[in-house]
Amino acid sequence: MATKVPDLVGKHVGSRVRMRRLMLGMSQGALADQLGITFQQVQKYEKGTNRISASRLQAMSHILQVAVPFFFEGAPQITGHVGKGAAAPSPAYVSDFLAEADGLKLVRAFMQISDAKLRRSLVRLVEEIGGEGDR
Repeated sequence: MATKVPDLVGKHVGSRVRMRRLMLGMSQGALADQLGITFQQVQKYEKGTNRISASRLQAMSHILQVAVPFFFEGAPQITGHVGKGAAAPSPAYVSDFLAEADGLKLVRAFMQISDAKLRRSLVRLVEEIGGEGDR
């Protein structure tokens, strides 16, 4: 039996579902219960293994408290289907970062720092560690 290769857009949409679910502190089981499916199905959706139907995506948008277009923000463009003047997709690394538990924890902790000067100092420190301070 051939293994399924996730579609790029399906994988992106799934990662956005995961990111939003984690932002709300919701488990896969809790989302699955509200959708009337198993948590394994949610896992498959989030990995992009199984495609999400339009009606299921609409239900997810309601449960996760976002509009449907949220799931497509920054999605890879399909060659030949982009009209003139279309906006470039947002960098995927941001979505990837926020889809990870550590990335989300870091953003939450950072946003709790009320001192703007300290926040800027932390950004400069991380840029130096990451090697971007030289650019």
